[in-house]
Amino acid sequence: MCGIAGRILIKPARVGSDLVDLMEAQRHRGADSTGFALYGPALESGFIVRAMAADRRRLSDDLTAFLEILRDNGSDFVSDPTHDDAGTDHVSVRMVIKEPTHFAEWSRQADLISERFEIQSVGRSLEIVKDLGGANEVADKHGIRDFIGTHGLGHARLATESSVSPTASHPFWARPFPDIAIVHNGQITDYYTWRKRLEQSGYRFMTYNDSELIAVWISDQMSKGLSQAQALQKSISEIDGVFTFLISNTESMGFAKDRWAIKPLVAIEENGEMAVATEEQAVRMIYAGENPVINYDGPSMTNTWQIKSLRNAA
Repeated sequence: MCGIAGRILIKPARVGSDLVDLMEAQRHRGADSTGFALYGPALESGFIVRAMAADRRRLSDDLTAFLEILRDNGSDFVSDPTHDDAGTDHVSVRMVIKEPTHFAEWSRQADLISERFEIQSVGRSLEIVKDLGGANEVADKHGIRDFIGTHGLGHARLATESSVSPTASHPFWARPFPDIAIVHNGQITDYYTWRKRLEQSGYRFMTYNDSELIAVWISDQMSKGLSQAQALQKSISEIDGVFTFLISNTESMGFAKDRWAIKPLVAIEENGEMAVATEEQAVRMIYAGENPVINYDGPSMTNTWQIKSLRNAA
């Protein structure tokens, strides 16, 4: 079932708090896990890395191994990593790193230790935070409500096929493209066909969650010269399944719906800002007035919101 949401602000503010409200309103659609893709002020150089360590008792050793890979690729920690202090075995880690000499090769090497220390996102601006439980539980554990940024995505998951774990949760980073994230409601029926094709082209997948495929597929299309809008439109005819997904980067946020339009999506826009979600009652948590709702209920629909133009519209 699952629930998805997106939020765009005209200037940096508590976007995390808005996304928590959007997702808590859709908790009934799945509370196996909840996640957020948050876009804060962009670094001028280097990257923000979010990672998940599988065993808190091994965290020091895993950070040492990760640091060795960074240094082998001309990078290093800019400052000491920080992590959550909850009582779970898994632990969420945040780092700021110097830019590796060869980003793709560093990412490939870092993924070799993903069974114990998995990268969740890399970007100048993007930070993906996801964990088990509902929106409020994840927000309290990771301080989501205090996050200041311009836009972001949210996801409430009801697991249907792949495992229930922090790393199998949404959003997904479009490995290995910085600052690109996706949330998805639906099912991709030709998942294994596309996964094999992409793996043959050198891409890697950390889970068997079909949503991870969409993020890499769209980014691969854009790397070949398509605009995001063109890639979204192409996904409707190229990918089989019933789906509605949101994808974001530092400049824009967009969505695509399949040819059968089974998975709903609604939005409210006001004064250059926007909230979008699976259900109207969720966006009404942000806009409680008489704002008209845009109901994207037709088949094969796409749309793209440009972040910079929305900021300038205010």
